[in-house]
Order: sequence, then C-alpha cells, then structure tokens
Amino acid sequence: MLEQRIQQHFIDSADLKYQAAQALSLPIASAVQAMLACVTSGGKVLACGSGPSVTDAQMFASLCVTGFERDRPELAALALSAQGGLLGSLPVSGGGGNAQHYLARQVRALGQAGDLLLVLSVTGNDPCALEAVEAAHERDMMAVVLSGRTGGTLAARMRETDVLICVPHDRAARVREVHALVLHCLCDGVDAQLLGEQEMPL
Repeated sequence: MLEQRIQQHFIDSADLKYQAAQALSLPIASAVQAMLACVTSGGKVLACGSGPSVTDAQMFASLCVTGFERDRPELAALALSAQGGLLGSLPVSGGGGNAQHYLARQVRALGQAGDLLLVLSVTGNDPCALEAVEAAHERDMMAVVLSGRTGGTLAARMRETDVLICVPHDRAARVREVHALVLHCLCDGVDAQLLGEQEMPL
C-alpha cells in the first residue's frame, strides 16, 4: 500500500506537469522576457515567497547569481529575508499586525524603478505577498507572480505589465512541484536568450 501511495505521487505530479506545459508556456516566456529586460538594463530581481516557498525564492536568486547549467556572468538577484530577526525588529503600533509588512518594507528599501519582483504564493492570498506586490508597484517595478488555483487575491492586484503564472491545481504540494520546474524554466530561458540555444545537458 505504501509503495502504491508513493508511486501515485509521481504519477499525479507528472500528469499535472504534462497538462500545465501548454497553458503555462506563454506566461513563462513572458516572464523570461521581463527578467531579461530587467537584468540587461541594469536592474535586479527581488525574489520572495511565503511558507515553504521561501526556500524556492532563495534557490532562484542563487541560480541567477551563480548560474543555472551554463557558465555565464552573474545576474543581479536577491532573495528577500524571511528571518525572524527582521520580524522581531518591526515596531508594533496600533495593536500589532505589522508582521505582514516585512516583505513590503524590504521591497521599498531595496527596489527601484526597472527592478522586478518575483513572488511565490501557493494560494495567492498571503497578506505579506500582497503587500510586497503593492510596494513593488509603488516603486514602478513589475511583478512576476507564481501561484496556484486561480491566483487568489494576488490575481486581482496584478497590473497589465505584470505576469501571473498560475498552476491549475488545488493541492499545495503539486503546485510547489510545478513552481520549482517553472523557476528552472525561467533560469534556462534567460540563459538561452543571453547565450544562445544549446543541446539540453544530460
């Protein structure tokens, strides 16, 4: 029974990726072009996530700086902090509630016009992610949002110049699995645009 359950995870994950490939290829390509325009014009990518997606944001920023599968110059990218020290340093006023602003504060402090904010939110309803996107818009930054289901509240906050990559599934684990693949596609797409096409490595 346990082995069958494990095998079902692989099957479900593969099925979703296969079904989502066509629907997501256009918004992913749009996100690649946006990232490319950002980094080649002197801008930087600020990446952030909520919950388990924090580590995906960190991984993505690291791949931008160190390279994906090919040797290339470093791309300017930074994962916003989700550390408790930053949360603990926020002043509490009006009965609290400032914890949701920790990403937005970093976007306002570090973001500039022409930069890009990459947000990962499985539900699209995380208050900290919503605040971060609003802060990016205040800084004349575009946002690329990776979400699940219908994109939640974040989908309604998107501007025409933003890109929404919405995984059509309700289960958080499946959405995060596709998010990881999307991030790899973004890295590979930027490399292909910068360095030219090459055979896929084994």
